[in-house]
Amino acid sequence: MKSKEKVSAVISALEDIKAENIAVLEVSGMSTLFEWMVIASANSTRQTKALANHVQEKLKEAGGAVNGIEGLETGEWVLVDLGDVIVHIMQPAIRQYYNLEGLWGPVTHTKVG
Repeated sequence: MKSKEKVSAVISALEDIKAENIAVLEVSGMSTLFEWMVIASANSTRQTKALANHVQEKLKEAGGAVNGIEGLETGEWVLVDLGDVIVHIMQPAIRQYYNLEGLWGPVTHTKVG
């Protein structure tokens, strides 16, 4: 599964469970570990966990592999590792505090096509 296909599947999965403020950053020029970063907000720990689980399910259905999920215990910030795509699902206060978009540069896409 190609990177852009993964990103599209992730966006679709996030939209299914009503994630907010989905941002996609192409970071291939800044990282050798991954090419894309998807960041989304969730309004509760329950929604954060549901979003992460749904991303995992959708990627597996599409033939992709999930390397790991971190943060399900607390649900404030869950990271889904898809290899060349990293997904951050965060509650708004956590997202604002860590400001990943500011650290990694401007958001280059809100959708990948």
